[in-house]
Amino acid sequence: MTSIAKLNGLVLSGGKSTRMGTDKGLITYHKVPQREHLYNLLGEVCDHTFISLRGEQEKEMSHGFATLADEDKFRGPFNGILSAHNFDKKAAWLVLACDLPLIDIAALKELIEARDPNKYATAFANDENPLPEPLCAIWEPHALQKAITYLEAGNGSCPRKFLINNDTKLVFPKNKNVILNANSVQDYNAALTKISVI
Repeated sequence: MTSIAKLNGLVLSGGKSTRMGTDKGLITYHKVPQREHLYNLLGEVCDHTFISLRGEQEKEMSHGFATLADEDKFRGPFNGILSAHNFDKKAAWLVLACDLPLIDIAALKELIEARDPNKYATAFANDENPLPEPLCAIWEPHALQKAITYLEAGNGSCPRKFLINNDTKLVFPKNKNVILNANSVQDYNAALTKISVI
């Protein structure tokens, strides 16, 4: 039986947002910038919460939010996730991408209740296309340690591929909309429409 590691929260906000054309972490869906909204949600269910940023973004960050600078050791989202792991190697991390405008506290509690610390991760997935959503998932510390070896061996930099090839628990959220990704202006408009009817 694996001991249950403490759970930290991580908002991934260090991407370049090239498809959206503007920083996705700064988009306002819920009256505050999205990265701050997600930080506040995670703060309700995690031991400690952080926003992952590129170094040059830190000066833009409002006071009162704990941040972690990307160490630029790896490519893509793994960079922020593994920078957090390096900061606290004993913690599990509930990772949220900043492009999840419909995630809510009920969904986070649903994911945490389904957590299996013996797996590499517990991840939300869509039952119509049951692949793990690595940026809406709880990553266990032993998984992140193995991910470093995986990346250093040149196996690619895709977190989803890593989870597909390792022991991951899939959780199908009651509300499928919570894992809707908003990566383009079209996605943004679709998300606003859904938020307006909630």
